[in-house]
Amino acid sequence: MSHSPTRREFLQASSGLLAGIGMTSLLPAVAKANAGRRLTVSCRDANLPRHGFEDCWAALKHIGAEGVEVAVGEDLSFAGMHHPAKKYSAASAAGIEEFKADAAAAGMRATALLLANNFAQRPEFEIKWCAKAARVAQALGAKAIRIDAAPPRRMPTDKFLDLAVTTLKKIIAKTESTGVAFGVENHGLANNPDFLKPLIDRVGSPRFGLTLDTGNFYWYGFPRLRLYELYDLFAPHVVHTHCKSIRYPADKRNVRRPIGWEYEKYTCPIYEGDIDFTRVVAILNKVGYANDLCIEDESLGHFKEAERPEVLKKEIEYLKGLR
Repeated sequence: MSHSPTRREFLQASSGLLAGIGMTSLLPAVAKANAGRRLTVSCRDANLPRHGFEDCWAALKHIGAEGVEVAVGEDLSFAGMHHPAKKYSAASAAGIEEFKADAAAAGMRATALLLANNFAQRPEFEIKWCAKAARVAQALGAKAIRIDAAPPRRMPTDKFLDLAVTTLKKIIAKTESTGVAFGVENHGLANNPDFLKPLIDRVGSPRFGLTLDTGNFYWYGFPRLRLYELYDLFAPHVVHTHCKSIRYPADKRNVRRPIGWEYEKYTCPIYEGDIDFTRVVAILNKVGYANDLCIEDESLGHFKEAERPEVLKKEIEYLKGLR
């Protein structure tokens, strides 16, 4: 999913401040319990190469991924998991079992599901959809579901925050038996800590936290040195990740930039970017994070199609060396 000019136009109307933020960990004993565990290195299904590979499983094996984040359609289809003879779907028990069996045969698992939500315009639908997705995640053994919290352009932020909190509390209550966590991505307005902090605080559940997108805070305009403060601040609430990076000119790295400044030009593979993933992984390990490091590379368009699998493979190897 690219950051379109329309999205930038909206985001420029909703910038926020970082000062004065404090947060209490929701995971008090997790670090000790997860000591010594190796984080799974996964990839978004949207990034999986298709050309030259028999199916999604062959692509995952080639790049060295250990798991996959699966985008779930409103009909519970898995359109991003390409296969020449099958259309994966979780709309039936048989479909879930087929996907599980094929994943197991490939030595893979779903580390997270991805939903593209619209809480403002259809909250009741979102509650039902999230509940269905949570049952699917439970059946697949996926620990988390990535969700969106993006308001319509003309809705005041405080009004949308109230609506999102109310809707998410209902979702958490309705999915209690699944044990699956929901992680709102710091995507759009949720890059603003003045929105993200109260959203997490007010929902107030250990099953609601953050899908940490490492590149999005940087895209939002925060100086590079501020990124690690943000990662550290929200780390206790991270339930899933999107690992991506940007390589800005030296004179733009540690200054506040306009939201989305030159993103398409400077986005790059994580091993070439400005973000220090050694520090990112250390921050996550410190709080006992135990899910995945998930590649979401939005720079692949800079490379020829035949080069993209090798870029992903190199990113996977890079993360495996850090976990």
